[in-house]
Amino acid sequence: MDLLRHLRHFVVVARELHFGRAAEVLGMAQPPLSQSIQRLERELGVALFDRAQRQVRLTTAGQLLLGEADDLLAGERRLRNMVDQVRRGALGVLRAGVPPETPAVILRALLDGLAARAPGLDLDLHELTSAEQVRMLAEGRLDVGLLHQPVAEEDGLRFGPAVDVPVGVLLPRAAPLARARQIELADLAGLDLITAPPATAPGWHDHLLAVCREHGFAPARVRPARNPEFLFGLLLAGGAVAVEPEAVARREPRIAWRPIVGAPLVKRTCAAWPDRAAHPAAPMFGQLAAEVLGVTEPPPGPPTIASAARPWPVLFQAGAVGEDHPVDAVRK
Repeated sequence: MDLLRHLRHFVVVARELHFGRAAEVLGMAQPPLSQSIQRLERELGVALFDRAQRQVRLTTAGQLLLGEADDLLAGERRLRNMVDQVRRGALGVLRAGVPPETPAVILRALLDGLAARAPGLDLDLHELTSAEQVRMLAEGRLDVGLLHQPVAEEDGLRFGPAVDVPVGVLLPRAAPLARARQIELADLAGLDLITAPPATAPGWHDHLLAVCREHGFAPARVRPARNPEFLFGLLLAGGAVAVEPEAVARREPRIAWRPIVGAPLVKRTCAAWPDRAAHPAAPMFGQLAAEVLGVTEPPPGPPTIASAARPWPVLFQAGAVGEDHPVDAVRK
């Protein structure tokens, strides 16, 4: 028995106190409506309407049921609305990963965008390398992540729109090569290359070395660095360069960024989520991430603090990402 359907019929008849008018309101014929009420009465074991006279009246049981039925049907509507929002990704918990080097201005824009598009979504955000994200996505411990390509297709992932960010050479501002407006990769011969450990993003690591060698730069040594401050320290010690997006150089005024002639390298980033049993909000997260990453210049000025508290816990591991600081601001 479809109790809720019969209760909806009962409520309309109870409001109209006329089976013919109630049938018109419900858009159905009167005989099926009468049968529906009779079945409800048999199910409950009481008479809900007094039909002894020409005017239909509610019995005592009918009057009591009417109040309860209103609450029950309102609860059903709330439940359906809640489930629909979960299905659309507007409610629930979304476990997301972002790379450790994500600039604060990008992270802020991503959080603000999610708050605007899905204010009821509880975002559980973690700082993870691409390799860690791929593993956690496969294990079902992460719903969506921002990965540096290339990532193997056989990982069972679906990808959102990709954004290509040009990379250039990071080197000490006092280095002779920093005088050039652009740098050939071949001009870096004999220097060490500082980059993230291969285990953090194996596909990108292999691609970077292959392109460098193809353009005449075979690093004397490849030195790993996970933390930006450690990367800057190695660069300032001399004898080494790094190949990163320009935003990385904005954190340290003593480091210069120079584009590579011919732009043979770009850092491609996109959201990824499991191909099967995907979280409903994952595609929305992927689209928003592409929009945020596609903004080449961050907005000027200090970040604004929203008046309302964010509807999620933001969880970070040790070594939180710092705010970008333009060179001119640091020099003041």
